[in-house]
Amino acid sequence: MKYNVRGENIEVTPAIREYVEKKISKLERYFSETPEGNVNVNLRFNQDKTSKVEVTIPLLQLVLRAEETNDDMYAAIDLITDKLERQIKKHKTKVNRKFREKGTYTTTFVAPKENSVEANEFEEDALELVRTKRFDLKPMDSEEAILQMNMLGHSFYVFTNADTNRTNVVYKRKDGRYGLIETH
Repeated sequence: MKYNVRGENIEVTPAIREYVEKKISKLERYFSETPEGNVNVNLRFNQDKTSKVEVTIPLLQLVLRAEETNDDMYAAIDLITDKLERQIKKHKTKVNRKFREKGTYTTTFVAPKENSVEANEFEEDALELVRTKRFDLKPMDSEEAILQMNMLGHSFYVFTNADTNRTNVVYKRKDGRYGLIETH
């Protein structure tokens, strides 16, 4: 993996870069082959004296992404590595279960040992679909979709973009602003 470590309001020293690479490279043990590609790490020092770390690891069939804020940059890096490790384990367990049921196996992740703690760790945390909704997508612009979302009290809203006639999603961001997801 290649590391792209970038800093905002902070100088990325060789010590920080080395620490990031050392911590994130530990995730490679979960893959059957070291993934080709870039690990994008964004380090930010905020005005409120907190550090924010964002990591994005694009893989062939999934994108691992996490962000963490802490008073200490090194602690934030530790926390984000733990968060990414949990994502990998959860996805690995889900994928392994699916391929065991079909009788095939994927080579993206290292196969867990039979009856290991890791093999059963996330079984009880299965993603259970508890409700299905169906609705017609009304053509509208993104501003109307935001108004509809807020009126319903939801954190996202699916609609047909009146200009492009494609399915779009507006969502409320953690910072209170809004985002738009456009399909291709």
